[in-house]
Amino acid sequence: MAVDSKKEKERDEVHRAIWAIADELRGAVDGWDFKNYVLGTMFYRYISENLSAYIDSGEESAGNAGFSYADMPDQDAEEARDGLVSEKGFFILPSELFCNVQKRAANDENLNETLERVFRNIEDSAKGSESENSFAGLFDDFDVNSNKLGSTVAKRNERLSKHLDGVAAIVCFPGIMYRGGAEQKIRKYLVDNNYVDCVIQLPSNLFFGTSIATCIMVMKKGKADNKILFIDASNECVKVTNNNKLTPENIDHIVDAFTGREDIEYLCHLASYDEVKEQDYNLSVSSYVEAEDTREKIDIVKLNAEIKEIVAREQVLRDEIDKIIAEIEGAV
Repeated sequence: MAVDSKKEKERDEVHRAIWAIADELRGAVDGWDFKNYVLGTMFYRYISENLSAYIDSGEESAGNAGFSYADMPDQDAEEARDGLVSEKGFFILPSELFCNVQKRAANDENLNETLERVFRNIEDSAKGSESENSFAGLFDDFDVNSNKLGSTVAKRNERLSKHLDGVAAIVCFPGIMYRGGAEQKIRKYLVDNNYVDCVIQLPSNLFFGTSIATCIMVMKKGKADNKILFIDASNECVKVTNNNKLTPENIDHIVDAFTGREDIEYLCHLASYDEVKEQDYNLSVSSYVEAEDTREKIDIVKLNAEIKEIVAREQVLRDEIDKIIAEIEGAV
């Protein structure tokens, strides 16, 4: 009974998340802009946790058990700036780590200014080092003051906060699921740390501002297994004028597949960690779920018999024609 209750709760959460995404994004942030916010947030989190893990591991190896860089005073951390820039290529103060900015986000009335300062500090930390070119303008596309986020500072900060407060599901463009470089490093980090719970391929022409078939990445901490569910929901829609639309029935079907968490031919596949690793951390749904072949199936044996019959009839007809022609020529 408890298991059923948990599944029902998860079902409701995902149902609400998918609807919330559809409602909030349609007509809000342009599709390509939203991609920049998602990727920017993910990368900021990635380099923050990567740096923290590197420092914490070094301290523990030195016998400082239980050390946490995230809890360290900024002034103390400053002493290690030059060494860390030399070793990692960048530096982030403890107070400006993703986890600490995230904790304060909901109550930070100047969150846009905070993020702008943090991003600038990260980029500036690499100046004069070998990694300067890699970090120059890294967060330029993450416009914290864009009117597309909201008409007022308060509304913009509310939306920025949603990008940081551990969102369970985010809309992604398909390219980030298979491209190499920094995006592959982010995918590897998420998969290796068992944060990716499910990837859902959505229909094309679903959101305002883009006709591309987007997908939803559901992330979760404390998973019961280390598997990732891939769902192909590319046909789960109805046509409305020039756009496609998710109906309640479509969403129910998607959520049923999500909560069922089992293989269903042409719909979903529960992939193991090793499968994903073998695919070089490619998270494209098409790499794991075979598309149904809806082309007309042809019975070759039957078709061959029909052709043979047609050829035989043709020969009979030709013989009859030859006979008629012979009779005409004989009469002449």
